Amino acid sequence: MRSARIAVIGSGPAGLFAADELVRQHDVDVEVDIIDRVPAPYGLVRYGVAPDHPRIKSVIGSLQRILEHPKVRFLGNVEFGTDIDRSFLDEHYNATIYATGASRDRSIGIAGEELPGSRSATAFVSWYSGHPDSPNDFHLREDTVAVIGAGNVALDVARILAKTPAELDSTDMPPHVLDTLRDSRVRDIHVICRRGPEFAKFTTKELRELRNLTDADIIVDPAELTSSTREGLDRATLANLAVLDEFASQPPTGRTRRIHFHFWRNPVEIKGCEHVEGLRIERTGLLQDGTVHGTGDIDTVPAQLVLRSVGYRSVPLDDLPFDSARGVIPNQLGRVVDSDGHVVPTQYVTGWLKRGPSGVIGTNRIDSVETVTSVMEDLVSNPGNTSVSADAVAAALHTRGVKAIEYDGWLRINDEEIERGQVAGKDRTKIPDWENLRRVGIETLTSE
Repeated sequence: MRSARIAVIGSGPAGLFAADELVRQHDVDVEVDIIDRVPAPYGLVRYGVAPDHPRIKSVIGSLQRILEHPKVRFLGNVEFGTDIDRSFLDEHYNATIYATGASRDRSIGIAGEELPGSRSATAFVSWYSGHPDSPNDFHLREDTVAVIGAGNVALDVARILAKTPAELDSTDMPPHVLDTLRDSRVRDIHVICRRGPEFAKFTTKELRELRNLTDADIIVDPAELTSSTREGLDRATLANLAVLDEFASQPPTGRTRRIHFHFWRNPVEIKGCEHVEGLRIERTGLLQDGTVHGTGDIDTVPAQLVLRSVGYRSVPLDDLPFDSARGVIPNQLGRVVDSDGHVVPTQYVTGWLKRGPSGVIGTNRIDSVETVTSVMEDLVSNPGNTSVSADAVAAALHTRGVKAIEYDGWLRINDEEIERGQVAGKDRTKIPDWENLRRVGIETLTSE
C-alpha cells in the first residue's frame, strides 16, 4: 500500500477533523503531523469558547482521541512563516492542509476606531481565555462599555462583564484575569445591534443564559420588539423574540450591573480625544430591498470602552494565494487555486480559512471530508515523492533550532494546569504566557 506523510497546519477542530479523516483512509497509509504555533492544541475550543461554557468544551474529549491516534503526531510551538515555510513543507510532506482559522477581527470603518479604549471583542476573548498572545492590558476601570455586534460572541463578552466574582471563580481563567474582573468598575454594558431583533444571530440558549445572572438586570425597550413583524419567522427567531419579550416585560430591579440591548442602531463614530469618551449611534430602518439605512436620529452611549464584535477574518499565509475581499484562501473543493484559477499542487485548505467564519464546530467535520477527499484523489492519481520519515522531520526542525512540543509535552502542560486548578479548588487554571507554556512543555522533551 502506498504511504504518505501529510502536514496539517493548525490544531483546532478543522485541523483535527482533517487529521482524523486522513488516518481513516484505506487506499493510502497516511501519517499526519499536526503543526501549531501554540504549545497547546484545540484552537478556538480552548481559546474562544467562553470559560463559563464547560459543556461546549467537552468536545475536547473527542479531539484528544484524534491526537492520541498512533499515526498522528502533534508538533506545537512550531510557527508556519517563521520556523518553517512552504518549501520546508514541500520537501518533507506529500501534501499540506492549512487550517489556521480566522484570528483577525473585522473593522467597522468609523471615525475614532483607532482611539485607545476601542478594542476588538477578539482581543477581549483572547485575554479572558488566557491566550499567550494576549497582553494583560484590560483593566476594566470604565463604568460603561459598548459591545458592537449581534452574535453569540457579543453575548459572551456582555455576560462575562456582567458576572459577579462568585460566578466566575470556578472557571479556568488565569488568576490575573479573575483579579481584574473581580475589581471591575463596569456597571452598564450596551449591546449595539445594527438591525432588528429578528435579524440577530444570537442563539436562544445564549439569550436564556442571561436570565441566570445573579446581579445584573437585562434592559430591552419593548418598542424595539413591537416594531418588528413576526409573520413568517422561523421557530428559532420566534424563540429569541420570546426571550427578549420576557426581558422587556421586567422592570429593572436595581442590581449592580445592567445589560442594555439597542436594536436598529448603527455605530457612526467613536468620540474622544486621547481615549474613548462615547459611541455615537444612529437609528436605522429597513428599505424594501432589505438593506439598512440611517434615519439621521443620533444618540450617544457614554462608553469609555468599545468592543467590536462584527466578525472574524483569516490572515494571509506566506507564499499562498489569498482572497482579500472574502478573507479566505481561494480553493476548489479544498484544493488551493491561484489568481488564474489553477490548482496549486499538494496545497489544501479547510475550516474557516477555506469557507469563511461560519457554522458550528461540527461544520468543520463536513468541511474536512470534502478537503480530504480531494487530497486522496490527488495522491492516488499522482503519488509524487516517497514520504519522509517522522525522524527526518524532527531532525530538520532540530537543525533549524526549533523546539517542537509534542503530545507528551502538551500532556505535561495539561497536568500542570489541572494541578494549579486543584490548588484553587477547581478543575483547571490556564497557563496564560509563552514562557511557562514552553518551560513546562519543553521540560518533558529535555528530560527524556
